[in-house]
Amino acid sequence: MACGSVIITGLVLCLAGCGQVVSQEQGPGGPVPGGRSTSPLPGILSEEEIADGWIALFDGETLFGWRAVGPVQWKVADGAIVADPSAEGFLFTTSQFGDFQLRLEFLAERETNSGVFLRAPLEIKDVAVDCYEVNIASAAVSEYPTGSLVRRQKGQAITDRSGWREMEIEASGPRITVRVDSQPVLSYEDPQPVRRGHIALQARQGRIAFRKIKLRPVGMRALFNSKDLTGWKTHPQSASRATVTPEGYLRIQGGRGQLETTDLFADFTLQLDVYVNGKGLNSGVFFRCVPGEMMNGYESQIHNGYRDGDRTRPVDAGTGAIFRRQNARKVVSNDFEWFTKTIHVDGPHMAVWVNGYQVTDWTDNRPPHVNPRQGLRLEAGSIILQGHDPGTDILFRNIRIAELPAR
Repeated sequence: MACGSVIITGLVLCLAGCGQVVSQEQGPGGPVPGGRSTSPLPGILSEEEIADGWIALFDGETLFGWRAVGPVQWKVADGAIVADPSAEGFLFTTSQFGDFQLRLEFLAERETNSGVFLRAPLEIKDVAVDCYEVNIASAAVSEYPTGSLVRRQKGQAITDRSGWREMEIEASGPRITVRVDSQPVLSYEDPQPVRRGHIALQARQGRIAFRKIKLRPVGMRALFNSKDLTGWKTHPQSASRATVTPEGYLRIQGGRGQLETTDLFADFTLQLDVYVNGKGLNSGVFFRCVPGEMMNGYESQIHNGYRDGDRTRPVDAGTGAIFRRQNARKVVSNDFEWFTKTIHVDGPHMAVWVNGYQVTDWTDNRPPHVNPRQGLRLEAGSIILQGHDPGTDILFRNIRIAELPAR
């Protein structure tokens, strides 16, 4: 074996040069179905949740993907987001979301008055118009007890208790539903709904902490029917070839080329499962592409290599990178194992999760240009799956998308 390799429990660990871990679970005729990459988020996302499309908004260690507004100081302590109780302010997701399920745990004192804000602008003027505030407060502190929508609808009273508590929220079109500790608290339908915005955590009064914050987009539709290439088009100039395997996977092999959607998309959440059937292969998912042109779009990289055994040192930007714009902060996925990629695009802002772990968070501040390789493109474009070189052998499955609602 090359680069001073050692076999450890079915894995090859490269000790010099490539510094990469890859599975050796490969059949003689191609990849072995199954074999999902291990989640880097123990205790936050289960393997079942990853397969079901959940992503972690909080990695348990950093505030990556969040932005503070106001004087309050936010920090991470013991796997939770904690606010300084001496000041007021918000912690916003850098991404804006439309329709979703949200789960989190919160820890509040009896005198706490806090909240979780949905579809919020960065400057909130009126919670009855601008967004939705799901309150966190005891009946002794607020007329809107925990789970209520402030200035919209009071929720069903539930027993206040100490310790970590669970909150589940679904925002789907005009309807908002809330459960606390598995109990239904509120169902509200807005005749003039706010359609998209940031998720925000509030520090207002008393101590508050949040953990295990995860989101699942709803309203996804399939882009690949697992039978044929309906909805996709090949290009005569492509050296790569696209086929559908007997298992219903979309397989791209061969040299430089692309498979392109016939539909165009601007702001969306795209999720797909990927299997790299080779060591250190290079591919990508392009989006907002100039229709009909060769890979003139933004690229979310696929390359599972990393250097010197350090997953924070990606090879060729790393899986989930916005190629040539922002490297992946960690290589989460492995070759020869299925992994799930989530690409979320909202205006100039783009974020990518791999197996539910956010690896990039980038805003395109360049001047506008029709070609995203040259500047900011907000117009709808096609999605492209890339063939990179003669050794390309990449499989895709469960390709689905949800377009963000109009603002």
